[in-house]
Amino acid sequence: MTEDIQTLARLIDDASRVVVFTGAGISTESGIPDFRSPTGIWSQTTPIYFDEYVASADARREAWRRKFEIDKDMIGAEPNRGHRAVAKLVRTGKVSAVITQNIDGLHQESGVPDAHMIELHGNATYATCLDCASRYELEPIKAAFQETGALPQCQVCAGIVKTATISFGQAMPQAPMERARDETLASDLFLAIGSSLVVYPAAGFPAMAKKNGAKLVILNRDPTDLDGIADLVLNREIGPTLGEAANVN
Repeated sequence: MTEDIQTLARLIDDASRVVVFTGAGISTESGIPDFRSPTGIWSQTTPIYFDEYVASADARREAWRRKFEIDKDMIGAEPNRGHRAVAKLVRTGKVSAVITQNIDGLHQESGVPDAHMIELHGNATYATCLDCASRYELEPIKAAFQETGALPQCQVCAGIVKTATISFGQAMPQAPMERARDETLASDLFLAIGSSLVVYPAAGFPAMAKKNGAKLVILNRDPTDLDGIADLVLNREIGPTLGEAANVN
């Protein structure tokens, strides 16, 4: 174990309440593209904004077409060593919450209970009604869309159905943001993992934790704008680094 990973393991051992904050970097090692990267879909495709989705059936149809195309990159993706390491830290009681910008559900698949998850940008593995919040699974929606082009409609209130993610122009969900803030302020160690820390307001939590007295660790393959305030910066592959620190294969 190298000296910087030993330092990470020691910081975790010494902490009593750890918050883990994850971005796309933890899931790229599972084969899921970082859609915000220079070669990602959002740099090559004009986003469909939330108001447009609500107002236009054509926009909703294009959004669903893109959704099922993007899903081809996610089919078969499984939690990697980094996800498993986070799940172990949750099981041992070290981690009080996992705040994620990711929408792939891999933390839950790795064994992190829903009660410990805070999904700031929603979840792409199911859909909800924008009016009554009824939940819908994607397979029936996909089958109908690919067969006839039919758009999903809520069976409860006839409202518009959308993937349970936060779209461009859509307000951040208040309850998860408030819970993330509370967990951040209660932490004594904040681990920012696999995030470029440029997408706000979510990226404000690491600085908030540091300002409130918590130790801040940034684990990311590339440098971030917050490296200067961190107690430890590791520009390394995430899965092997976390796995070694948490003794997870």
